[in-house]
Amino acid sequence: MTTQTISAPEVYQGQFGEFTITKSDRTGVIIYRSGLMIAAVCFAIASALVLFAPHPTIFKLLTPLYACFSLALGVSLLTIHIYMVELHRLLQVFWVIGSITAIVVALSSSDPLAIAVYTQPLSLLGIGFTFAALTGIYFKEAFCFNRLETKLLTPIVPLLLLGHLLKILPIQWERVLLGTWAILFLVFAVRKAVQAIPPDIGDKSVFEYLKARRSAKA
Repeated sequence: MTTQTISAPEVYQGQFGEFTITKSDRTGVIIYRSGLMIAAVCFAIASALVLFAPHPTIFKLLTPLYACFSLALGVSLLTIHIYMVELHRLLQVFWVIGSITAIVVALSSSDPLAIAVYTQPLSLLGIGFTFAALTGIYFKEAFCFNRLETKLLTPIVPLLLLGHLLKILPIQWERVLLGTWAILFLVFAVRKAVQAIPPDIGDKSVFEYLKARRSAKA
């Protein structure tokens, strides 16, 4: 009879004590990254269609692409690790507001969603919340991992959306910013896919400490 040795999980030293990383933790990170990858690919395809094949029939394809992008982003926002619970919930609320607005605009307009948003910039006051949530992810990744692409994406997204909303950006600049956004988003998603998993989980002792503080206040 052979004896199988099951290796003990690695113990990490956190700020407030030791912790281990479970299979569930790793699965959550994989789901988070998968959501980002799907969102990035959908966004890149949609952007390429807009920039290089702006035919009226093409714009109909953008609605399901946006729906897939938004759903994938929602999954990432559900599984992302952020120490501040309030900030995590705020980003999720932003996503909900943006998603509801997108559904309302899509159902109430005779034009495809992309055309409706482009010709009615004020709709960005609602749909823009989805991209505010995405920018929150970029900011978090830039702050935690010092990634160049997310440092660039953090200002690019609001610059493009606010520039279109206020009608102060020439269309050529909008095209450049959109293409840059799509490329950097893909770079970000690919780099996340090959990053070690533990850093994305963070210091679990901090989560436990903050949870204990909330329970004590309650």
